[in-house]
Amino acid sequence: MAIQASFEPNFGSGITVAPGAVSGSSTIGRGSKAIVVTNLSNSVVSYVRIGPSGITATSADYPLLPLTQISLSKAMDHDTVAYVTASGTGSLHIIPGEGY
Repeated sequence: MAIQASFEPNFGSGITVAPGAVSGSSTIGRGSKAIVVTNLSNSVVSYVRIGPSGITATSADYPLLPLTQISLSKAMDHDTVAYVTASGTGSLHIIPGEGY
């Protein structure tokens, strides 16, 4: 079994979204085993959740502090990422790929 030591993005498939106080979601496609989410906001905490179509995010989901980045593994058949902020509006960049 090969261990991949770095994230290999699916170039050209990244999206930038503007989460707000109500959960929003975007399709990221099936097949990838991971996503990298970058919080581009310098003051807003965002929360994310990965799953099948129809999911919503709440403040009980994965917090992403301002100006940070995280790699999250996902099920290959999960095709949606949901996002929300506790207040204000934010900016997230999301890209699927492989590795960490």
